[in-house]
Amino acid sequence: MTPMTAAARGTGPLLVRRFLTDYARNRVNLLMLVLVPGVFVGAASGSIAKLGELLSGTAAPGAQVQTATAGWAAGFIAAIAMYFQIRAARAADRRLILAGLPARRLATARAATGLALAVMASAAAVLTLAAGTGITHPGQVIAGTFMFAVIYLAIGALLGALVAGPVNGIVLIFFVWILDVMFGPVFGSATRPAGRVFPTHFVTLWMTDLPSHHAGRVGDLGWALVWTLGATILAWTVVTRTSRTARAPRHGRPGTVTAQLRAALQAGLLDWGRNRVLWVLLAAVPTVFIVLATALAPGSKTRMTVDENGRQVSTVVDLSFGAGIHPAFMAPIAISSLAVLVGMFLTLDSRAADRRLVLAGQRPGPLLAARLALIAIAALLIVGVSLAVTAAVADIRQWGSYIAANTLLALTYALLGVILAPLFGRIAGVLVAFMVPFLDLGIYQDPMLYSMPPAWAHYLPGYGGFRVLTDAVLTGNFDQTGPLLIAFAWLAGITAAATVVFRRGMHTTRRTAHSRRQPTTAPLRTTKHLGRVA
Repeated sequence: MTPMTAAARGTGPLLVRRFLTDYARNRVNLLMLVLVPGVFVGAASGSIAKLGELLSGTAAPGAQVQTATAGWAAGFIAAIAMYFQIRAARAADRRLILAGLPARRLATARAATGLALAVMASAAAVLTLAAGTGITHPGQVIAGTFMFAVIYLAIGALLGALVAGPVNGIVLIFFVWILDVMFGPVFGSATRPAGRVFPTHFVTLWMTDLPSHHAGRVGDLGWALVWTLGATILAWTVVTRTSRTARAPRHGRPGTVTAQLRAALQAGLLDWGRNRVLWVLLAAVPTVFIVLATALAPGSKTRMTVDENGRQVSTVVDLSFGAGIHPAFMAPIAISSLAVLVGMFLTLDSRAADRRLVLAGQRPGPLLAARLALIAIAALLIVGVSLAVTAAVADIRQWGSYIAANTLLALTYALLGVILAPLFGRIAGVLVAFMVPFLDLGIYQDPMLYSMPPAWAHYLPGYGGFRVLTDAVLTGNFDQTGPLLIAFAWLAGITAAATVVFRRGMHTTRRTAHSRRQPTTAPLRTTKHLGRVA
């Protein structure tokens, strides 16, 4: 037995502790373990239950929906955490293996770390559910929530191995998660055969006591365990394979203001051109989301409040498949969710290169303009694709106002992503970037859930744009000047904030570089002085 082999035997628990310490070192990650379940399970579960009732057409799915939210929260946290465990640590893992650490031992440590993260995510979600609504069958809920976390742990590991770009990876995780939730039993028929292909279909059925009548002799619990065991095997296989490979990072390059701006734009667009998966995702995700919203349109009517000639009027709106109202309200949610992720990751991915460019002589102004232009192009691409699909399935009364409202929301949320990027980093930033548009546009601004947004929701970034959008969908005359001005004020304010955040990052870097040069120049001045004295 070689000394390295003997030493490696005790490294497994040490590596797990180090990996968990690295995760906990970012205090925001720990905050997300409380915040995400608090949002899904605590604050928004009642509104989600109301949405489930609207979409499923059943009289009282509220208890099932609130129970399922614990699994949704745990799964989402576990998937994001495992994605970055696999993707961000590839170079470090490769160096450990080259130094003599057995690949299997490293893979075991990574897998154990993922399992520990799944346990933490599940515990946070279950505790939040117990504190908020109570748990009728604790053993069933705890086990079901943990199964959710393990299944999504495997999804995060698989995408971490296959998808290099964090934008692409996180968008795909969000895409799988939203399909799984929206096509799940609590938002539709528990007996629908097509639902069996989604990863947590049987787990949800067993966890929420919704009999499927299509599980055969094995039963819903049996199929849920099969999915969980398959996910465990998949996660182990992926972690073992990826521990043998690694990749290296990239760089970027810098004259007059116009020349620098043109060069930065060309470099950014060239980098985008190589990332074909991103372009496909920016087109495919909103398309599928809106088509899905059309297919899941509730066959019911609801009462909404609209502004007509300066007066608030209550009107009954048909939400059924043929009316085309439901996808019109779902489109801005897809647009804003993608825009904030794109804004955040384009900022994070270019930050190191931007700092090197500034140190090499690039002016921060043209560099900032180029980055904001690239983010705006991405946001407008999302808007264009989404509206093209929406036009085929939705009935919009004022298309000009509808396009303007979606564009304002996309740009606002894309720039919000620029601000979130340096504040929260990758893992916590993704969770915050997901929750803000979900709560703002998907819950509190949605006229299907609230005839008028709560008073405090008037201060959220989506209020002005969504009021303009609602007016465009439901009325034939524009009379939302006040909300439109609010939307422009949000866009102007968030642009100014993004500019400050970007310039501050570049200024800090330059000051740091300057301070590093000081020790080398001071002794030179002293030496010259001593020479003159001599």
